[in-house]
Amino acid sequence: MDKDFELANKIKIPRIGYGTYKEEASEKTSQIITFAIKNGYSLIDTATRYGNEKYVGIGIKNSKIKRKDIFITTKLWNDMQGYENAIKSFKNSLKEIGVKYIDLFLIHWPVVKGEEEKWKEKNLDTWKAFEYLYEKKLVRAIGVSNFEIVHLENLLKGCKIKPMVNQIEMHPGLNNTDLLQYCKKHNIIVQAYSPLGSGKIQGNEVLSEIAISHNKSPSQIALRWCVQKGVIPLPKSTNEGRIKENINIFDFTLSFKEMKQIDGMKQERFFPDPLLGK
Repeated sequence: MDKDFELANKIKIPRIGYGTYKEEASEKTSQIITFAIKNGYSLIDTATRYGNEKYVGIGIKNSKIKRKDIFITTKLWNDMQGYENAIKSFKNSLKEIGVKYIDLFLIHWPVVKGEEEKWKEKNLDTWKAFEYLYEKKLVRAIGVSNFEIVHLENLLKGCKIKPMVNQIEMHPGLNNTDLLQYCKKHNIIVQAYSPLGSGKIQGNEVLSEIAISHNKSPSQIALRWCVQKGVIPLPKSTNEGRIKENINIFDFTLSFKEMKQIDGMKQERFFPDPLLGK
């Protein structure tokens, strides 16, 4: 199986990435990033909000892998929404990571707490900055995170360039079927953060049973489920064994029946509802 998806602008993006949420701002993070890259991860996901962009950048540099072979994603936090602020924040991210361009830049959250009534105008103003950065070739692709259908509809009505990615909470037990179908209809690739349900899906009977039949772990089954749905999972771990395990999902296929079994799991969200301010 091809290990790349293709974005709307024909840019190739890896089918699995390494997430860095809650990775500390330290040399330890740099070391684990280097380890992940050397073990096959070429998509590294960070964010201004995580506070670790600098150390992610050091880890990438220390891997000795050519810049063109690493796909770097970062995100704009709520306090920097708006045209001028977004450009300022982007330039700071470039400096922190230590690169000349970003592969994918995302609006981290659609509704800013305290400004719930202004989210439509705020998103559109911010998106204009994203379009500017894209046109200036400072970023290869632009997108959003935590956007529900209502947020995407607003953006699609007022944009020149459509978002290419929507990064959302998705895992066995949170199918997001309607949102996923909407994104596919509009040629928006979906990325899944917390694809392992923040570790809470471990021990699930459905996943464990399927895992045994494939001689894989429940985590590998969860990640494979994402990939077969056309979704890019972004697992995060600081355990070297699990980092290696999580990327080893391209040598087996889940059956239609197995996919349906996983789809039928009890639905539960572990992160805040994107329809509310954050």
